[in-house]
Amino acid sequence: MISLEEYRNIVFELMDELPDEFFRELSGGVIVSEGLSIPGYARGNDLFILGQYQIYARVRQITMFKGSFDRVYPKANADEARTILRGVLRHEIRHHLEYLGGIHDASSLEAEDERQKQSYLARRASREQPRTEADQNGAIRGNRS
Repeated sequence: MISLEEYRNIVFELMDELPDEFFRELSGGVIVSEGLSIPGYARGNDLFILGQYQIYARVRQITMFKGSFDRVYPKANADEARTILRGVLRHEIRHHLEYLGGIHDASSLEAEDERQKQSYLARRASREQPRTEADQNGAIRGNRS
């Protein structure tokens, strides 16, 4: 597991890889939180938020959650963390750029995230449905005609 200091340094290094223009109007900057973040729609301890683009009042910021990262990738070394966090940061930057560009259609990352959320909920719902007697016996009996 990487330390909080290593995590911060990696995030800041990854920010330096991107053009300054990408951070335009990101008034709250990029925040590193030690916290663990679980989305409100999660059905158990199987879904964690690694990064989040947030808009509140007139502040736009990205929060990177170290606690969530540690839960999902407890054995990641610095190189593995860099690769994973590069994807997370760029995902959140894309949310910001799409927001600035007014992109909210079906091709947007926002729409893709919603599709993934619905897919997750559908998978969880299918696991949570009560099983019939036939399901419990491992076979479905049909009529033989």
